[in-house]
Amino acid sequence: MKPFIPAIALALIAGAAAAQSRPSTVDMTCGASRLAVAQRGAVVLGTGGHTYDRFVRDPGFCQVGEFVEPAWVQSRDARSCFIGYRCKADSPFGDN
Repeated sequence: MKPFIPAIALALIAGAAAAQSRPSTVDMTCGASRLAVAQRGAVVLGTGGHTYDRFVRDPGFCQVGEFVEPAWVQSRDARSCFIGYRCKADSPFGDN
């Protein structure tokens, strides 16, 4: 029975870590969101409510065959803030 107690404690700790929220663009200034993408190269940020997306600094953080699309998000101090790019799998020219 004693080994069962540490297992429960570990499960609770892991659950609490998984429940932590990610940084949100709506809670950050435009500059802070842009800086997070620029410094990390690729980062997942909340975009309001339960939505999130992955933002990248440049195409080098996308998979082969993907292209970048400019990413504009709402921030604490701007309705529309350019913070970097999103990787997209579809062709930007519509020739699938």
